[in-house]
Amino acid sequence: MLKHQLIHPKINEILGRAGHHAKILIADGNYPASSKKGPNAELVCLNLSPGVVTVAQALAAVASAIPLEAANTMGYEKTGPYALTEDPPVWEDFQRVLTAAGLKLKLEPIDKWDFYKAVDTPDHVLTIQTADQQRFANLLLTIGVRMD
Repeated sequence: MLKHQLIHPKINEILGRAGHHAKILIADGNYPASSKKGPNAELVCLNLSPGVVTVAQALAAVASAIPLEAANTMGYEKTGPYALTEDPPVWEDFQRVLTAAGLKLKLEPIDKWDFYKAVDTPDHVLTIQTADQQRFANLLLTIGVRMD
């Protein structure tokens, strides 16, 4: 019986094979998960219905299961039809989850187009597609080293 909060068998299997520096993308419902992923990445769809499951919910489960050393958000557009004038509110949710998990990570934004490049690497092992409808709710995690 698992003691952490992550009980999805496929996600546990992939994370169990992953190691230090491997990347996990937790994607919102707008992310093109089938076409923007690394060559070794597996896709797990948790998009049950609009808003169910959210990126923050998936993050809480993943953070309970593995060590994390970095958390990168997709930088938001400042011009155009999807422009925002300030950080997306969902980023505060991500930071709360990381802090509640006992992690001292700060979210580090990556420019939108560079974010796609960061995902398209051999180190990207997993995309968790959610149904989160908040804009710019994509989160790229880097697995750290277990210290205990």
